[in-house]
Amino acid sequence: EIQLVESGGGMVQPGGSLRLSCAASGFSLSHYDMSWARQAPGKGPEWVSSIKFNGGGIEYEDSVKGRFTIWKDDLSNILYLQMDNLKPEDTAVYYCNTDTRPPYWGQGTQVTVSS
Repeated sequence: EIQLVESGGGMVQPGGSLRLSCAASGFSLSHYDMSWARQAPGKGPEWVSSIKFNGGGIEYEDSVKGRFTIWKDDLSNILYLQMDNLKPEDTAVYYCNTDTRPPYWGQGTQVTVSS
């Protein structure tokens, strides 16, 4: 059974940092393209970043370029998202998902950026 479990969210002040983790089980990250997405209150889901199965092909949504970094550890089967210089508009529930049809999603982790 494929499972994704996100962790690492929390509340930080603007300019702060958080590192999100997505622990995958039931499949190997070395075989799947993966993404992070987020959903802010009252808004639809928004793609944030993607990484290919081989660790290449990294892409970011424009508003997070230069602030967020995606990477993965295939040995531990964990996907990461380092978020620096966080802004209030980054407040959302963050999800990791497989780039498959249909995609598999985790339960999400809340990130709140507020002074």
